Amino acid sequence: MSAIAMLEFKKKIQDKGLWFWTFILPIVFIVGFITIFGGNTGADPEQLVVQIVPGYTVMFSFYIMISMVIVFIKDRDSGMTARIASTPLPRLQYFMGKWIPFILIVLIQIAVLFGFGVAVYEMPLGNALALIVISIALAFVSTGCGMAMAVLAKTENMGIALTQVIALGGAMLGGLWMPVEFMPEVMQNIATFLPHYWALQGYQTVILDGGNLLDIWESLIILLGYAAVFIGIALFSYPRYLKLSKS
Repeated sequence: MSAIAMLEFKKKIQDKGLWFWTFILPIVFIVGFITIFGGNTGADPEQLVVQIVPGYTVMFSFYIMISMVIVFIKDRDSGMTARIASTPLPRLQYFMGKWIPFILIVLIQIAVLFGFGVAVYEMPLGNALALIVISIALAFVSTGCGMAMAVLAKTENMGIALTQVIALGGAMLGGLWMPVEFMPEVMQNIATFLPHYWALQGYQTVILDGGNLLDIWESLIILLGYAAVFIGIALFSYPRYLKLSKS
């Protein structure tokens, strides 16, 4: 498992496309939207920053799904999955070896984007422990969803298209682009069923309200619940994924 994780992590940090989706594009969006909305509205600067930086951090954390879909489908179509399945390596260890590197990448992404918010916009961070725990929960959800998508998608294009729907649709309906209270009531109700919404609520509770772990327990339970469901789907769907693998 550790060998798979190390190999996958080394491959990913050398992927320039991943650097673009993970770091460059989110920073461009953050700067652009803070510049636009900060200059044309009378919004409180701190609230604007705390809406946009965590909001786009949550949204772009789900773009890790693109890399996960590509990796799993390439392994499936190249015969790598079939060869690994013929070894004594348990299914869970294989999944963990593939999953852990992407969790680390998302955590690094969150640290970089929040660090950018602090350095450029003086964004407060609040309780460090609560911030770390909610970030880990977000990493579990986004990568767990990616694992499920990777074993369910038949083609790369299908997986990439569904990633766009989940990332952008979740951002729009989950209140990542604008405060939920500004949205129509029906969209506010939909938002509460999305992990994107609960991740942002957790971040804002910590950063804006000075909350601690006890104050974000609901967000944590819901996020970890989603993560467990996604990983369960991935494990349950693995036999089907294996059948599609070229020997």
